[in-house]
Amino acid sequence: MLAAQAAPDPNTAVARLCAEIDAAFDAADACAALPFGTRVRAALQRAAADPHGRYAIAALVWEPGQASPVHGHRTWCGYAVIEGTLAETLFRWDADAHDAVEVRRHPRAAGAVSYVDARRGAIHRFGNPADASSRAISLRVYSVAGSQIATHINDLLAA
Repeated sequence: MLAAQAAPDPNTAVARLCAEIDAAFDAADACAALPFGTRVRAALQRAAADPHGRYAIAALVWEPGQASPVHGHRTWCGYAVIEGTLAETLFRWDADAHDAVEVRRHPRAAGAVSYVDARRGAIHRFGNPADASSRAISLRVYSVAGSQIATHINDLLAA
């Protein structure tokens, strides 16, 4: 006999987002005045950033051959691989040479999750290998306000 699963917490950002997208479908079916796309954009905007500026969520789509630069983080960062397999290369900071030195590489398949604190002790590069047969998608959570997601996250480093 299978145990019943608890209903998802309706207060989580993902649960609210799903409920709002469901409502957008219902409204579209009822020929509502507010267009479906406008409702979805508004739902995403509410879900993607904390109104208190504590975190922002980003989904990154990686086509075959796309990769991030070598970087550490100015903020904490958590990620989950949602689709495909990404390659992660880890580095250590060499203060004498003033660059990042590769330590190891490993695949991060769908379902992989990780968290790193803000520091040069967590230097890495992510990418979808050039020989991959399809895109990969990762979901990221950063400890910055949504308005700072493009400017206050990465500490780009020479490797």
